[in-house]
Amino acid sequence: MRRFLVLMNSVLALASPAIAQVQSGKEAWGPAPPGLPDGSQATILSGDPGKTGFFVIRAKMPAGYTIPPHWHPTDENVTVITGELMLGMGDKVDPATATTLTAGGFIVAKAKMHHYATTKTGAVVQISGEGPFAINYINPADDPRKQ
Repeated sequence: MRRFLVLMNSVLALASPAIAQVQSGKEAWGPAPPGLPDGSQATILSGDPGKTGFFVIRAKMPAGYTIPPHWHPTDENVTVITGELMLGMGDKVDPATATTLTAGGFIVAKAKMHHYATTKTGAVVQISGEGPFAINYINPADDPRKQ
């Protein structure tokens, strides 16, 4: 047991520090990826959402912004950082049936679940999951990559 503790202390002493550190307010915001409607911004906090593996990104959406009904091939974990985000399930945007999340609110959109997001006030959200991350619109006409 003593050898194990000595070994573990040695391993912990040699462990590398965290590699993803971002202070709030110091994110490097840029245009959102082409799969999202114009107007939002995004920043990658950890990983690469386009590759296999865990990732964490943030998206900044202006007031009145909507992501039309869509689905993802992997689970999407969404945490509201600031503002309010309305999330709904289904193939049509219907604010009357959506759930409003405020700062600290969290939801998991399971893989292939049809859902949408909209914000009246604007919001910053954190999205994490396993890549590669992809977005597939229910109505192909809503896909900004095809416009």
